[in-house]
Amino acid sequence: MSYFDNHKKLFLTATAFFVLLTLFVAILPALNNQAMNAPLPNAEPLSPDAMAGKALYVANGCVACHSQQVRNIEMDKIFGQRPSMAADYAAIGRMDFWRNTATLMGTERTGPDLTDIGNRQPSKDWNLVHLFNPRIVVAESIMPAYPYLFELKTNIDSTDVLVNIPEEFAPKDGRKVVAKQEALQLIAYLQSLKQVKLADEEKIPEFLFKRKAKTTAAAEGGEEELDGEALYVAHCQACHQADGNGLPGAFPPLKGSKIVESDDLDLYVDIIMNGYDSRPEYGQMPAVGATAGFTEKEVAAIINYERSSWGNKGKPIKAADIKEIVDFVKTQTK
Repeated sequence: MSYFDNHKKLFLTATAFFVLLTLFVAILPALNNQAMNAPLPNAEPLSPDAMAGKALYVANGCVACHSQQVRNIEMDKIFGQRPSMAADYAAIGRMDFWRNTATLMGTERTGPDLTDIGNRQPSKDWNLVHLFNPRIVVAESIMPAYPYLFELKTNIDSTDVLVNIPEEFAPKDGRKVVAKQEALQLIAYLQSLKQVKLADEEKIPEFLFKRKAKTTAAAEGGEEELDGEALYVAHCQACHQADGNGLPGAFPPLKGSKIVESDDLDLYVDIIMNGYDSRPEYGQMPAVGATAGFTEKEVAAIINYERSSWGNKGKPIKAADIKEIVDFVKTQTK
């Protein structure tokens, strides 16, 4: 009993047990986990601007509506090229001395997952407009606007980053919308969110619980035809808009587009699959088809919808007409 009457021995023993327990339950497992899950070879560290943007992402509560984890189920395929894995988060460290690691994986998707948003939506112009007023580019969006990340100016300096606002949303007094440094930093963080491609295809995790696409019988030949409008809404509408007029200064209109109405299917298919990577004169467009894994049926459905909408006059095509082109373009995808 004398042991329990000696407060020094009692508290030293309790402290020793606490330190030992912490070592085996927290510290050693964390070090072991860190050693097992090294960052992927091609992973790039965040730039200073991206780190500042991450702090703004946290401060504005973006994690409440956006996740950064692509689950291994088919319905998540639109958010990334593959399911997320532990190595995707291995390089994430403390934000600074006072703030702990922030993985920002999220638990809710009121908005889309942002794991690969840097590849899905690389356009700085689109992101600036979206931050200023999401309803400009996505009419149904419930995301709040962030006008305090911008300022209205009459006289534009050479260093100012001008935001291309459509006339109906522009300030009525004629002033121009200019992005503040905070807006550019937040976008730098969003554009840094890119899934690293795995070199070994055998180790790429697969999407599970695959779903069959809804189809409707075609008018001729009994061939099944996908819903081109639904595909356009899901993959194209945010940039090219529901009316096909695009976003001024960032994405060209599809309404009356020479590419849409042209018989040059090689160019048309290549743009849908690989975007404008090799064609900067057209603007900025990600590799929508390659990222989503489009087959010739999806590409044909989108082409037919775009050619039959907004007064365009292009003739409809069948999936078989472009199968060879799609297969060839896939081999050229970076």
